[in-house]
Amino acid sequence: MQATRSTCPYCGVGCGVVIESRGAQITGVRGDPDHPANFGRLCTKGQTLHLTAAAHLQPQLRALQPMRRAARDQPLLPVAWDVALDEVAQRFAQIAEESGPDALGLYLSGQLLTEDYYVFNKLAKGLLGTNNVDTNSRLCMSSAVAGYKQSLGADAPPNCYEDLDHAATVFITGSNMAWAHPVLFRRLEDARRANPAQRWIVADPRRTETAALADLHLQLLPGTDVVLYHALLHVMLWEGLTDPAFIAAHTTGFEALRDRVREFSPAVAAKTCGLKAEDIVQAARWIAGVQADGPRAPTLSLWCQGLNQSSSGTDKNSALINLHLATGQIGRPGAGPFSLTGQPNAMGGREVGGLANLLSAHRDLANPAHREEVAAFWGVQVVPAVRGKSAVQMFEAAAEGEIRALWIACTNPAQSLPNQAVVRRALQRAEFVVLQEAYTTTATAGYADLLLPASTWGEKEGTVTNSERRISRVRAAVPAPGQARADWAIAADVAQRLEKLRPPARWPGWQGETLFPYRSAEDVWNEHRESTRGRDLDITGLSYAQLEAAPQQWPLREGETTGAARLYADGVFPTPDGRARFVAPAWRNVAEPRDARYPVALNTGRLRDQWHGASRTGTLGRLFAHSPEPVLELHPQELARRRWLPGKLVRVASRRGALVLPVAPSEAVAPAQAFIAMHWGGEWLSGGGVNTLTSDSVCPTSHQPELKHAAVRLEPAALPWQMAGGAWWPAEQAWARREALRAVFAAIEAAGGYAHCVPFGREFDPAEAEALATAPAEAGLRWRAALPATAEPALLQAVAAALGLDPAQGPLLQYADPRLGQTRRLALRPDGTLRAYLLAGDTAADAWVLPLLLGREPAAAYGRALLAARAVPPDMLAQRAPRSPQVCACFDVSEARIVQAAAQADGTPAQRLQAVQQALHCGTRCGSCLPAVKGLLQRTPCAPPQAASAPQETLA
Repeated sequence: MQATRSTCPYCGVGCGVVIESRGAQITGVRGDPDHPANFGRLCTKGQTLHLTAAAHLQPQLRALQPMRRAARDQPLLPVAWDVALDEVAQRFAQIAEESGPDALGLYLSGQLLTEDYYVFNKLAKGLLGTNNVDTNSRLCMSSAVAGYKQSLGADAPPNCYEDLDHAATVFITGSNMAWAHPVLFRRLEDARRANPAQRWIVADPRRTETAALADLHLQLLPGTDVVLYHALLHVMLWEGLTDPAFIAAHTTGFEALRDRVREFSPAVAAKTCGLKAEDIVQAARWIAGVQADGPRAPTLSLWCQGLNQSSSGTDKNSALINLHLATGQIGRPGAGPFSLTGQPNAMGGREVGGLANLLSAHRDLANPAHREEVAAFWGVQVVPAVRGKSAVQMFEAAAEGEIRALWIACTNPAQSLPNQAVVRRALQRAEFVVLQEAYTTTATAGYADLLLPASTWGEKEGTVTNSERRISRVRAAVPAPGQARADWAIAADVAQRLEKLRPPARWPGWQGETLFPYRSAEDVWNEHRESTRGRDLDITGLSYAQLEAAPQQWPLREGETTGAARLYADGVFPTPDGRARFVAPAWRNVAEPRDARYPVALNTGRLRDQWHGASRTGTLGRLFAHSPEPVLELHPQELARRRWLPGKLVRVASRRGALVLPVAPSEAVAPAQAFIAMHWGGEWLSGGGVNTLTSDSVCPTSHQPELKHAAVRLEPAALPWQMAGGAWWPAEQAWARREALRAVFAAIEAAGGYAHCVPFGREFDPAEAEALATAPAEAGLRWRAALPATAEPALLQAVAAALGLDPAQGPLLQYADPRLGQTRRLALRPDGTLRAYLLAGDTAADAWVLPLLLGREPAAAYGRALLAARAVPPDMLAQRAPRSPQVCACFDVSEARIVQAAAQADGTPAQRLQAVQQALHCGTRCGSCLPAVKGLLQRTPCAPPQAASAPQETLA
């Protein structure tokens, strides 16, 4: 057994991990106790990383060799690496020759390593001669980048994670931190436990688990963030809570801002934001931190996509930063505006200039001196001056035929970009689509003319930078499977071929044979390091050898031994005059307007246990247990007003497209609003996914799109004929079955119907293998579909066969009535448990058949009830309750079991929590479920000794 220290590939917390491997197989993962980002903690996603690298998944999911499509209607077929790389170079050179280099577009990912990013950026801007290189970080952090640069002078978060321990007030705005950055949230919980006086303010349109734990929840209306921040500053000015000395010594532009916020009184803001005026006043006093005696109490602001993913995202960021500048809440422990990075290396990508408006080492493309510096450093005569197309613009241009070729690396735009109708038209119209990817199952893979297999987590060498500017090493524990290769190496190989086809104009005196002479990731990183000399992110004092010992924060200049934990402690900012700048944005209600046609505000966000498009996390059925199916969440009052029952299929339509989903009640969502998780794309459900609905309207400064909010209308979906089914399969077969079910989506969509297919179950850890020798690991698939009329026999048979309900595959219990459109099929194992089932026509029995399947309970006795064209008679299952929702993914603990234990636990809240954890272990491993467990404890009174215990859950 080998142990390899590396970094988690999910969110921007940048947790250290220890990868356990045996030979060429990753077998386990644990948190690195020595890594300063997490000190050994991991969330549910990080805890299961080794399972996403399981051997049985690789041949099903991984891109293992280059694949080429002879024509768009043909399948991808294997091709040699040299042939594939030659074709990329030749096609790109040809298009650049015919239409100019700006007919090319490169779209990258915040999950690439810094070394990968660097080579791609140099390839595009230095060799191909186009600035059309952008990244999905444009969808993630570009508004934070623009806000920092606009207000503070540089894209540099000024804080460190230790500030969570020192803050007196924490203002979380536009972030469900408990789910989006769970390990960091655990640290924040520790800080409040150590200092019970620490106050949390959460501004969020939904009552998320983060908001539910706040001392003050500002449940503002979507799009009104700037009004709230201006009103907070208005109160601070009115009550004399600002810091005039700091403003005078270290800032400019305050007078214009003061005049701007004069009109935003708490009363006016309360009406606009849908808040109470007294709550705004209270929040302003806490954030200002003024105390009767002693220094100002420190305030830390934390934010993420709720601010960034907006057509006014830069204004929101700058208006928030204004509060810190006005009160001097920056540059000292526990104080400052701290943007939480969404992706593991969005920061590293920005460091090397991996956006269409940036150059290496935080240089600006619009600055002629910066362009000349980079050109000389790279050895090329010139870097093009015209700003490249950002993500949304790039795909709009491809849809219009302006961009003829797209090279997409490590991202899934056919799921993640807004306004999917335009994106898919772009992928169809582009003459040549190169996809460099580790997985063959993403929605974008269906549009690739050439698929280049890339290595992924556990197989790569390089670096990433987390939210606190800390650079960590990523290390390979095992070789990449098949012919997969490192992303930087693929890009460098293409670049060397392009140098021969289109020799670059070299900088005078350049002596090298190639601009891309790299033999290792360290070679690339050393060049990047040198490019930072004298810049705000100078890391010339850092080497790979130092990173081997411990992660380090930048800047770390030559001659220094440690990086800077905090920035701007001296009050000097990286602006021409050394002063921070107040920005006075006018409030423009640029969120998509609601009207009589589109009266509902749709919000999007994360699920607790899924990551982005779920190409990795979605391979594990256990990570769907907390949120098992795609749903449209509405407030219970909204459901009651419309007289809709949970599970009813509803058509959600925006100005760009429509989607059908079942509804589910949620008190987290305010009335007249709705919520759909961002992860549900075309890989999981018909209709193209949630981004069929979202808007591609962008912030004029950051070019970040409005992914968080869309105006929609809701109406019942007239789809009376339905299907429900599920099956267990040996883990090595499950994904082939999923692909077979996905192939049916198109036929269902063409018939005007709806379908989704989602994994379920639990893939067991290798340590459990011996105990489970008689019960091999299985993976499950859940199927739902609905049509306006009875399905054609061929469609029904295709679904049944994919679920393993073909008579040729074993004995079945069957019932069919073609006249009524009723079909029921049931497959039992030799031990009498249910292996697979399909209900078509009347699916009422699914309420009890699905729990039989999930619980692997004896089902033979219910065969007659299933075959009857009705729900199971009440007397057969009188004692059975519906399956309770899962709360703890690590130990598969349900809500019902926690409520039962909570009712029996007495004492203080801490004592009750301890008792529940001792009984059930929930929240004792990764802690991601702790906010939910605490919420259940708050809502569950301790039962008196003589009281009956809560009903036991029978299908846990």
